[in-house]
Amino acid sequence: MSLHLVTKHEAPEGRTDITDAEGAAMARAVVTLFRLWGLTEAEACILLGGLSRRTYARWKEGEIGRLSIDQKTRLSVLMGIHKALKLLFTEPARVQDWVKKPNQDFGGQRALDVMLGGYLTDLFRVRSYLDAARG
Repeated sequence: MSLHLVTKHEAPEGRTDITDAEGAAMARAVVTLFRLWGLTEAEACILLGGLSRRTYARWKEGEIGRLSIDQKTRLSVLMGIHKALKLLFTEPARVQDWVKKPNQDFGGQRALDVMLGGYLTDLFRVRSYLDAARG
């Protein structure tokens, strides 16, 4: 039996890796998204997996740097949440405000509260909810 090690440039079958350029573009977009959502720096850093405030400040200045797989995944899920909201609601205010509105499907919590659990699965929970709502 032979063992094939996957290098950082190869992706397992069915997996599409996010390039550094794509990750940086998503990071810039998420900084804007967080501004639209009215998030605090502390909230933003939690959603980004415990990013330091100094690193987030650099992101806001456009200095993204190298992103981990976890960060790229978080960015992708956050962009997916935003896209789903834009597909569900035609009014920009509803797209921006939805994450801060109490939701009975989250036990009365806001989607933001769910995501602020800090785990990647918390982001996926909101994304899955929105995907199901879209049908």
